[in-house]
Amino acid sequence: MNAVLIGDVARRSGVSARMLRHYESLGLVRPTGRTAAGYREYASEDIRRIFHIESLRSLGLSLREVGRALDDPGFTPSELVDDLIHQTRERIAAETELLTRLRRIGAAEPADWEDVLQTVALLQALGSESAGKRQRAALSSVEEVPVPVEALVEAALSETDPNVAGALRWALAQSGDGGLALLAEGLGSPAAAVRKRAVQAIAEIPNGAATALLQDALTNADIVVRRCAALALGARGVAVAVPTLIDMIVEGANDADAADALSALASDPALADQIATRLVDCLTHGTVESPARRRLTQALADIPGTTTSRALADLSHDDDRAVALTATYILKQRNAR
Repeated sequence: MNAVLIGDVARRSGVSARMLRHYESLGLVRPTGRTAAGYREYASEDIRRIFHIESLRSLGLSLREVGRALDDPGFTPSELVDDLIHQTRERIAAETELLTRLRRIGAAEPADWEDVLQTVALLQALGSESAGKRQRAALSSVEEVPVPVEALVEAALSETDPNVAGALRWALAQSGDGGLALLAEGLGSPAAAVRKRAVQAIAEIPNGAATALLQDALTNADIVVRRCAALALGARGVAVAVPTLIDMIVEGANDADAADALSALASDPALADQIATRLVDCLTHGTVESPARRRLTQALADIPGTTTSRALADLSHDDDRAVALTATYILKQRNAR
């Protein structure tokens, strides 16, 4: 191919004449010669080198790094490529964080720049290292400037301070069911702590959609999630929680809270006898050990109805002295009332 002038090179390569002159000033590419009138002439090798420069620039290399890659015989690309991968990941993470922040500001539907600044301040406070600042931001998200529910959920699922976590759950409860879909995703997190925070947050949202999620959580693979869901459902009067609550009493896991939840459910006469029957069935099961039988007997104390009274009368003669004494004491208390 005959030598071509800079304008033709610019058209063929897509690199402007100004940039070609800049490459020349840096020593990246040098024209093969000049015409009698002083115009730059480029040979085939020059044009090929220009394409190589552009290819390497497309990977994110600086012009200095491009020069090394093309001219240093000892240059090895592997280390530089690893650095580029690391830099690209950092840049993607930063851009993703910026995109998330912009989306959250947009979701807050700011009316003016003052609203934007207040929302940014609250989002920054939610990510503060100070627990006090995070707590104030959670409370302010309801009382002052609304914070997008997505940000509240993210903060609630990652918060380790119990006081801040409580404020975030309260803020989520005030926001309605907007965060339930994200909290439901939290129930499937690979991190046990996140699953627990998710079910605790759902438990404080007082609507039917949250109740439905809690019922689904009774079959969760995480026993902590199942137990937390059962306690919340018991407080809401949902009978499907009864088996899990009784299991908690048998296993001695939050057994006092589980007994309170059963008592609340038993305020419904239709459920009282069912609960008492289930408790008695467990008591008569041969594999239940003595400490668990005592806890089951204690749980009968706040279950009204004749089924409970008959069961306590029988248990007052139980071979296990601790169970018999517990049943006798409960019967006296019931008779006194």
